[in-house]
Amino acid sequence: MSGHSKWATTKHHKALIDAKKGKIFSVLSKELTLASRASGKDPNANPRLRTLLLKAKAANMPAENVERAILKGTGELPGAEYIEMVYEGYAPGGVGVILTVTTDNKNRSASEVRSTFGKHGGNLAGPGSLARFFNKQGQFIISKEKVGEDKLMELALDNGADDVKTEGDAFEVLCPIGAFDKLAQALSDAGISPDESEIAYIPTSLIPVADAETARKVGNLVEALDDLEDVQNVYSNEDVPEGLVPEE
Repeated sequence: MSGHSKWATTKHHKALIDAKKGKIFSVLSKELTLASRASGKDPNANPRLRTLLLKAKAANMPAENVERAILKGTGELPGAEYIEMVYEGYAPGGVGVILTVTTDNKNRSASEVRSTFGKHGGNLAGPGSLARFFNKQGQFIISKEKVGEDKLMELALDNGADDVKTEGDAFEVLCPIGAFDKLAQALSDAGISPDESEIAYIPTSLIPVADAETARKVGNLVEALDDLEDVQNVYSNEDVPEGLVPEE
């Protein structure tokens, strides 16, 4: 069991933002479409789709929305042809930012992302520029009220997890990408519904933010990027010292 995990707190905050603005259904819809396009609409033969169905259920996504997204993926309903992209860049203070994008127009997405970085004092970087600062892993955020530490530790490690971390009122479970669907199914079978689950870019090296003004600028950039229609997720590696409150 590892100790401190700022990322768990960050993910809880992001999940609340997504739920508040209603973006979560759009994100899930695109993911369902891509998963069914890649491997079909049978969840028994498509582990990724099975995991997304669990996420959709946990998010209370309407069944008709789920079905429509899947049928668009299989071609049984007309729909946009989505592609997945990853952008990397730097926020003020040298903070690293990675965002995942699902779009039907990569030129539009590239223009919007580049413009947003520029407006908020950041800049885009080339592919792989932030590889040393992040690991791509499966991540589950689970409230402590849902499961005991010993039970979660045993279940997670038996199903391919690398680590279980704790901070405040939540656990963070990390696993290799190849173990993500197996672990998601194991949690579901045990009656444990994660507050958040995804393939994420987990910071391995945090960048200290020295003052409230810089913290505010970083937060504004991340929020602006997350507001873009095609952006699925935004990850950053800022380390805001305890007690430092960004200026409004």
